[in-house]
Parts: sequence; structure tokens; C-alpha cells
Amino acid sequence: MASPATAPEGTELTITLPDDFHHHFRDGPSTANVLEHATQQFGRCIAMPNLRPPVTTTEMALEYRQRILSSLPKELPHGSFEPLMTLYLTDNTSPDEIKKAFATGHIKACKYYPAGATTNSDAGVTDVKKTYPALRAMEEIGMVLCIHSEVSTPGIDIFDREPVFIEEIIKPLVKDMPKLKIVMEHISTKEAVDYVMSAPDNVKASITCHHLLYNRNALLVGGIKPHFYCLPILKRETHREALLGAATSGSNKFFLGTDSAPHAVEVKEAACGCAGAYTAHCAVQLYAEAFDSMGALDKLEAFCSFHGADHYSLPRNTQKITLEKKSWIVPKRYSFGISQLVPIRAGESVAWSIVSN
Repeated sequence: MASPATAPEGTELTITLPDDFHHHFRDGPSTANVLEHATQQFGRCIAMPNLRPPVTTTEMALEYRQRILSSLPKELPHGSFEPLMTLYLTDNTSPDEIKKAFATGHIKACKYYPAGATTNSDAGVTDVKKTYPALRAMEEIGMVLCIHSEVSTPGIDIFDREPVFIEEIIKPLVKDMPKLKIVMEHISTKEAVDYVMSAPDNVKASITCHHLLYNRNALLVGGIKPHFYCLPILKRETHREALLGAATSGSNKFFLGTDSAPHAVEVKEAACGCAGAYTAHCAVQLYAEAFDSMGALDKLEAFCSFHGADHYSLPRNTQKITLEKKSWIVPKRYSFGISQLVPIRAGESVAWSIVSN
């Protein structure tokens, strides 16, 4: 089968300003570095709560929000970027805390981390049934549940943890709470694509740009490439193709969530390196590459700017952003607090550029 025709050099594409429904801002001096990138291409970002200590209460979330706002670039017009806050769900999160958080108008979701599944998830959920009182409160008030959809059981192969989670956790949860708004975040397998497509309309999924563009060869062939190590881990090419097909299908079941996760270079390039790929510097441009490869640039705007906002019951952005198919070289490193980080595509070209926002 012939490859889809891609856009010629110089093509311009104007879309509604995207939102990122999964972003790691970290906390402290490095937050300002991350925001320099995120605010260039997103109007709103869901801020992940897996800090140390985790953001488990309304007060902690509002204080973190204020720290993010105080770290915004000084030249950024007031009100042009909004961090959307989340609570870190634990076995002990109460229904009252859920209702209190949602009533602020600033806390839009709770994040379900299976204990031990990913970075700073040690305080996460040990048994989904322990969260049911909180989840029923969320179902009642329309609050979104964001899920890192992998089991953390030691005996389960790391490449199989998402499909096992679907069978053991997601399917029973959806049956028990048919009105709970769920996002399976950063899905990485064909099994997840197939499940989300067949699931009720309250179940949707975010997809990262790195899972659309790379398979596990990027991590493992020719030596370990630590900056491609992320969780969920990159999978076989058959899974990447399924994700790409889903993202570019036009289905409102799928939307943008970068899971851009910065780490200082010294903790990535280590004997036991941290999981996380940094894409905040060029995420929308990389999504454009992925959609262009499928001849589906006409589907990019809805994926980036409409489907996620609609699921979260947010108004769509009114601002616009213009992309041009004009390549540029990504710096080999970016500042990250007192250290530096190595981004995806470090020292390599990205085919699309943002030319106005």
C-alpha cells in the first residue's frame, strides 16, 4: 500500500490553540523552565500531582497552582495560560475532599496512580475498591478520573501491564460506575485502543506524541537510550501503528496528553534512570509530524484542541496558533533549574515549526 501523501514544505496550518491534558511542571526553580515551553503552544495544561510530597489535598493543589502562576514567563499576557489542577488519589481520599476540591473551580480531576507504577507513585492506590467512596463522589459531581492504566504487580511483564490493567481494573470499574468520566492516560497498546473504541462514551484516552512517533527500537537498538525511557514503556511497532490510527481517525475518544516529564540529565543518564520523556519544547510540532505522516492534518485540530476540552466540560479556546512545515534543529540541552535536561530530538530536526500564536 502506498504511503499517504504528506504536506509540501512551506505548508501553513492554523488551528485553535491546543490544550495539554497531561503535563509535568515539577516544583521549584525548574518549573519556570518548563513553562517557557508549555506556554508557547498550550492554553491550558492539566498539572500532574506526583510531587514530593504528593498533592493530596485541596489546599496543597491551590498552593501548587499559585507556585505555577508565579513561575509564568513575565512577558506572557495575563490570563493567556491556565494550569488545571489535580488531586493525587490515595486509598484514604474522602468524598468530602473530592467535593471541596471540585468546588474551587480550579481542580478539575483526580489522578489514579497504582502504587509503585511510575515516578513518585509510592503513595498511590493499593486497592481500587478502597477508592470507591471517593470515585462515587466524583461520578456524582462530574469530576474526571485520570488513570495511569498499568498494574504494578512485580510478576507482570512490563510490556503487558496495560492490557492486564484493562481486564483487572478498568472493565470492572466502568461497570460499577457507568457515569464516571474516565481518561485512560498515555495509552500505549493496541489492546487499549480497541478497548477505548468499544467502551461507553464516558471512557476516553490521551495519547503522547512520543508513543505516536517511536517504538521500543528507539529505546533499545544500538544501546540503551535513556531519554526514550518512559512509562508506559514504548512498545512494538504494531502498537504504535494502532495508536497512530486511533489518533488520526477523527474519533472524539482520543485527545492530546503529552505526559511531558522533565528530569535533570544526571538522573536520566544513570545506572537506574528515571522514567519520562521531555517533549514540551515541541509537542504540537511532533503531533503535526505524526498526523502529516498519515495524510491526516485535517484531523489535527480536533485531536489537539477540541476532544479533550469537551470531555472535561471546558469551553474550547478561542485563540489560534499557526504551524508551518519548516524544519528546525532542537538544542542538545535545555536549562532545568540548577541543572539541564535532554529533550526528545536533541540535536535533531523537527519538521514543523510554530510561526505565530
